[in-house]
Amino acid sequence: MTAPRALPAGADNAASTANTHAAPAGASLMALAMLNFFLADARDGLGPFLDAYLSTKGWQSMDLGVLATACGVIGLLAGLPAGALADRSRHKRAMIVLPVALITLGAFLCIAFPDRWMVFGSQALAAVAGVLIMPALVGITLGVVGGDRFGAQLGKNEAYNHAGNIVLLGGTWAASVWFGLPGVAALMLVTTVAAIAATLAISPGAIDHAAARGMAAAGKDTGAQGGAKASPLSALYHNKPLLLLSVSLLLFHFGNAPLARLIAQQFAVQMQKPFETTAVITMVSQLAALAAALAAPWIIKRGLVRPAVVLAMLTLPLRGVLAWAFSDFAMIYPAQLLDGVGVGLLGILTPFLVERLTRGSGHFNLALAAVMMVQGLGAASSNVVAGYLVARHGYPVTYLLHGAVALAALAAFVPMRRGDDGR
Repeated sequence: MTAPRALPAGADNAASTANTHAAPAGASLMALAMLNFFLADARDGLGPFLDAYLSTKGWQSMDLGVLATACGVIGLLAGLPAGALADRSRHKRAMIVLPVALITLGAFLCIAFPDRWMVFGSQALAAVAGVLIMPALVGITLGVVGGDRFGAQLGKNEAYNHAGNIVLLGGTWAASVWFGLPGVAALMLVTTVAAIAATLAISPGAIDHAAARGMAAAGKDTGAQGGAKASPLSALYHNKPLLLLSVSLLLFHFGNAPLARLIAQQFAVQMQKPFETTAVITMVSQLAALAAALAAPWIIKRGLVRPAVVLAMLTLPLRGVLAWAFSDFAMIYPAQLLDGVGVGLLGILTPFLVERLTRGSGHFNLALAAVMMVQGLGAASSNVVAGYLVARHGYPVTYLLHGAVALAALAAFVPMRRGDDGR
């Protein structure tokens, strides 16, 4: 059995004419927008603030690296089952509601009891819960808007997500300054409730479950067992463009994943203001990512997906050189702007490319989960390496070496032929 292949160049608007999909209801689209907005905070729990907070409680870079790696491995093991579940399940909203609640509970436990056993245990549970959210969210998006509108909607989703990050990071900073830790916890609770409410506001009838798993004929769902016979997982591994994309993302995220965390650690320890410092660092990248999200639909419409991916990957070596060369706090502004552009573009273009490369298979979410698993393997394995490098050689050398890995990522991506990117 051959794997689903990419559409010919210039065919992504016309090739899906067989996939007729009714225009989505405005209420469900607004609920989807609000879900992405509030998930910016609710999906990640303490997110980058956790490292900064724990570093003020005596945790070392190596300890934090082991924590990140352990949670990453747990997420990797749960990734493929989560993708397969999203393909088959008609309860995708529950795959968001329950994990969001568990992640917030884990964050509260870390704040209240920052000892090794509690932090590792609660974050392991949060890692499993968090893996369920992305395939469910992307599946809901594809099921609501259909394949033709998918690329544009991904850009809108990410725009709302980054806007939520900016607003909620500002809120976290203000809450930490005015109310301290209780204020941060209260804001997390508010965003959790709002994300759950937005999820439940998406009409179940608005989700085409055939389209949500990449079936060729959207709007003709025959249930989890019905429809066109889908390719087995092994066929996905014979899809060469999908493999090249996966390897390039593995290398990119191996280099990129630790940098924001390390920058936050470095300046949180120096300034002894973990929440405020991390909020500023993260907000800069989110502003750039918001701009990237707004540009993504234009990029997709004009067939510039391939050069946009190359541009996104080139941001990493530039960022590594900047962080290596300058130790002043001001260096975080250009470094994090580059982070936002690179990660922001790849966060939208990755599911877009996977949908194009697997269209008609009925296993879109499984394929995306496989790509995310490989990508996550790079990100998780890099944390221990980065912690070791910081301990032995310091922050600047670590930044430079991790930035250089993007050159290998580019070497893996370039062999993709034109047309293999869905354009």
